[in-house]
Amino acid sequence: MTISQLPPRQQVLGISLDPLTLAQAVDVCASAAQDGRRLEVGVVNAAKLVTMRKDRRLADAVTGCDLVLADGQAVVWASRLLRSPLPERVAGIDLFQQLLAVAEQRGLSVYFLGARREALDAMLAEIAARHPRLRVAGARDGYFSDAEQPQVADAIAASGAQLLFLGMTSPKKELFTAAFGERSGVRVVHGVGGSFDVLAGVTRRAPERWQRLGLEWLYRVAQEPRRLGRRYLVTNVQFVLMTLRAMLARTTAPSQPQAQAGGN
Repeated sequence: MTISQLPPRQQVLGISLDPLTLAQAVDVCASAAQDGRRLEVGVVNAAKLVTMRKDRRLADAVTGCDLVLADGQAVVWASRLLRSPLPERVAGIDLFQQLLAVAEQRGLSVYFLGARREALDAMLAEIAARHPRLRVAGARDGYFSDAEQPQVADAIAASGAQLLFLGMTSPKKELFTAAFGERSGVRVVHGVGGSFDVLAGVTRRAPERWQRLGLEWLYRVAQEPRRLGRRYLVTNVQFVLMTLRAMLARTTAPSQPQAQAGGN
């Protein structure tokens, strides 16, 4: 599947999302990387949708991506309640791992940008074990100043990488993609958030049952309660209220008058 073959986007809480399965998203990204077409991937979960209401730069960076996917199960549930159904959740880490396998199979080169140096090195060792034939064009930790961003993008371009994975938090990864995605010279840019730490073994991903129940956020809070507890509590409540208001707006919206039958 190519970009030109994508189905129409669905409007969910004011954001246009691509209604793709994980397999379809992998196919679109792999085709772009193989054919030399630029593709920027954006992902949203409940917390990010809430933040986008307040942060115009983040909202513009996400909505400006060529592919915008539902990374959170709550977003998929909301889409169905609002009658703009998305087929399934496309978790950024799942897309990341499947693209690594595709890159290894097809001989595509990749670049990793993000995380602390120790975590990045641990992830690179894990990926080398899982994908021994993967072509790694380069890697750099995510600790650099805004003034250094042009040099970072130029280094990625010089590496000749075809896929770029950003293991950075929001909104840094989205803003870097919007400002320097083209300058980096890669074909596909995918912001994967904390996925580097998961593959490095620094943090644990929730079991599949928790993921299916939409409780992956709670599993993360259990690992970092002080840092994430209040943040998720506030954003989750706000997301529920946003969804309820949107549902109410649908039920109270005036119905469109029906056209009269017959001719002149």
